[in-house]
Amino acid sequence: SVGTKVMLGVPMGRYHDLGVDLVNHCINDILVQGARPLFFLDYIGCSATDPEVVAELVAGVADACREAKCALLGGETAELPGMYVAGQLDLAGAIVGVVDRERILPGGDIRVGDRLLGLASSGPHTNGFSLIRRIFANDDLSAHVMKGGSTLADALLAPHRSYLSVLSKVLDQSKNPIKALAHLTGGAFFDNIPRALPENLGARIEIGSWNVPEVFALIQERGGIARDEMYRVFNMGIGMVAVVDPADLKKVQESIPEETYVIGEVIVGNEVVLV
Repeated sequence: SVGTKVMLGVPMGRYHDLGVDLVNHCINDILVQGARPLFFLDYIGCSATDPEVVAELVAGVADACREAKCALLGGETAELPGMYVAGQLDLAGAIVGVVDRERILPGGDIRVGDRLLGLASSGPHTNGFSLIRRIFANDDLSAHVMKGGSTLADALLAPHRSYLSVLSKVLDQSKNPIKALAHLTGGAFFDNIPRALPENLGARIEIGSWNVPEVFALIQERGGIARDEMYRVFNMGIGMVAVVDPADLKKVQESIPEETYVIGEVIVGNEVVLV
């Protein structure tokens, strides 16, 4: 599901981007097992169907599927007056992918000292929007211009990016050097990274090892949110984390066609520690 991001995106007419959000979130969720997408189905629930809105939503879904070479088999648009609020909608989807059994992630011998390699997010992605909506309830998001020149609306509603294309070259190697992947969605650092690790192993995250985008600093300041809660709710600029042996780190970074960040390492314990 795109979750309550639709409650910001719909009033601002960002229908196409919400469709992209839906597909890319699902692609990343199966990518952490090493799977490639095969086909996708979408569900749109609303109080009354607006053909133009549905067309834009489905166009976003179709464009993201095309980019990932994933078949869009169909879906459902449900008109349920009384269940859905007029002018709002629900957007959900299901994806099926495939991975060879011997290449399923997590794999390899994850050990203390393995490095955590972070890939940049495109914004809050599709998480934390109930809190975001509360913080900026009285703001004109399109009028608020960020330091980089984009509006707050653009920063918050930037489509959830897919990591399939940038990680495929590494994952397709005959001996995949990535031991595990964590997609930082709901629960962010504290919930998602431990799921990629064996029992009795945790993670140490070095704050300051990457530049946190301005939008998260603004959310924290305006909401008066504690540091640890920010890293529990939001991705803070890191959307995917790879677990890599230190000996393979340089090779993996060179195989990924964008800047990556060594954000920490695997430690003894079951917790995520911020330092």
